[in-house]
This record gives sequence, structure tokens and C-alpha cells, in this order.
Amino acid sequence: MKFFITGGTGFVGTFLVKYLVQKGHDVTVLTPTLEGTERSAGGLSYLTGNPTIRGPWQKYIPEHDVIINMAGASIFSRWTAEQKEILRSSRLNTTRNLVEALPDSAGHITFFSTSAVGYYGFHGDEELTESSPTGGDFLARLAFHWEMEASRAGEKGARVILTRFGIVLEKNGGALGQMLPLFKYFLGGPLGSGRQWFSWIHMLDLAEAITFLLERPDISGPVNFCSPNPIRNKDLALAIGRRLRRPSFLTAPGFAIRLILGEFGSVLLQGQRVIPRRLMDAGYGFRYPRIEDALKDILSY
Repeated sequence: MKFFITGGTGFVGTFLVKYLVQKGHDVTVLTPTLEGTERSAGGLSYLTGNPTIRGPWQKYIPEHDVIINMAGASIFSRWTAEQKEILRSSRLNTTRNLVEALPDSAGHITFFSTSAVGYYGFHGDEELTESSPTGGDFLARLAFHWEMEASRAGEKGARVILTRFGIVLEKNGGALGQMLPLFKYFLGGPLGSGRQWFSWIHMLDLAEAITFLLERPDISGPVNFCSPNPIRNKDLALAIGRRLRRPSFLTAPGFAIRLILGEFGSVLLQGQRVIPRRLMDAGYGFRYPRIEDALKDILSY
């Protein structure tokens, strides 16, 4: 199949591109610059273009079978008014331009658009599935409007799948990549109370779930991409500590996290308990369903 990917040079995108090429697919990655990348290698090619701006890159969209939209500025920052606008525009403009570039009859195209479990807002210990309502905080509203832009692809006949990612775990980046140095220097531990839920997914399960859904044309709409076994933050810290043979009791005070990160600190201190109901009902078999399985693979040396 022919894939067109935005955000293909980021943390998740780099892994996914490599995975798809190894599976024999042809992949085109849209990137603002080709600096430091090869123009083509095997089934991989790069196309220069800024997805937030209309341009010649859009004419290549109809040639592809699958669009995977993962572009967007990182949420791991202090959310000033200026930064919030960057978070919004990088997601909404990119998605709007991709939908605009679809042919009027796009029934042959599957459109994956990234969202996040932050869509649900904060619900304490309540289990959340794809049918749960959206929240009212900034991240939830951002995810809601992001999904609304992507859903417009359905008006052109495309199959739209809204992939609500949990925290993606892999050693060489992301949340775990930021946490590991603290544990290695004996500074690891829970955030705040540690009781908040942490909905996560192993990087390989994320990639395999995408190809699994390509073989299930009956599935569209929101799909939670997370393990069926979310874990509390304090238990995650314990699991990492055990795996690294390091202590995991040094708590990062909630007030300090909020002081440093502002509104984004609340996301880290509250979290969501999300269940991937649609993947489970469809029969997807998670390769790494439990945190111990995931960490054993990721932290093997």
C-alpha cells in the first residue's frame, strides 16, 4: 500500500515509517526540510512541504491509499497563550489542508488522524471508552476540534479513523525517554500523589494496531490506542525502579510541577483511565498488554 505521513520524522513517526517500510509498503513523508534525511531509500521517499500551509505537496495526496496525520507541536511545554495558539494551529491547519487535498471521491483512502486520550478530560478512577464524552479543559477541547477537522474527510468518502493515543512508550524518546535519566541517577519516583492513572501503549503495539485496522474496513471513528491495563503513576514508578534496580520513592511535589509547567502540570497530575474497547472487541491481540511486559522489552540491554 502507499502511505502518506505527516509528522513522520517525530518520535512516533520515525518508528512507524521504519515499521511500514519493513512490511513492504511505500511511504511518503512530508517534511518542511530534507536536511539530514535521505530523499529516497527502498520504499521510503521524502516530500518537501509545510503541512500547515497550502502548497504543491497537496497534489500528491490522491495518489496514496492511506493518510496518517501525526503533525503537531509538542504539548510538553508551558502553555502560554502564544504556545496554545501554536498547538492549535499546527494541528487544525495541517488537518484542514490534508482534507482539502483529498479527491472529491476518496472512497479508496483511509485517513488516520492522531488525537489523544486527553480528549476525555479528567474523570478520576472512572473507566473511559470511545463512547465517553469529551472533557472541558484546554487539551480536551483541542482534541475535540482536531477530530472535527479530520472527520470532514468522511464527507469526501474517505474512511476516517481517529486514533486517540495514550502515552507512547519507547526507550529512545517520549515520556519514558525523559523519565529514565532520573531513575538512573536515583531521582525517580511518582508525580504528586501518584494516584493518577497513566494510559500507555508500547510503540510496537501502536504500529501493529494501525495495520490491524487497515484489515478491518468495518471500523471507523474513534479508536483508543492504549493498553487494556492502565496503571497508576506510583505503580509505574515502582515498575521502572524494579526493572532498573533503582529506588522509586522520590516524589515530585504537585505544587512544584504546577509552578514550573502551569496548566500542563494538571495533565500530568490527573491523567485518565482509558480502555481500548474497540480494539479489544475487534480481536486485536496486544503484544505488550501489561507494563511489566513492555518495560522488559524496552529496557532490555
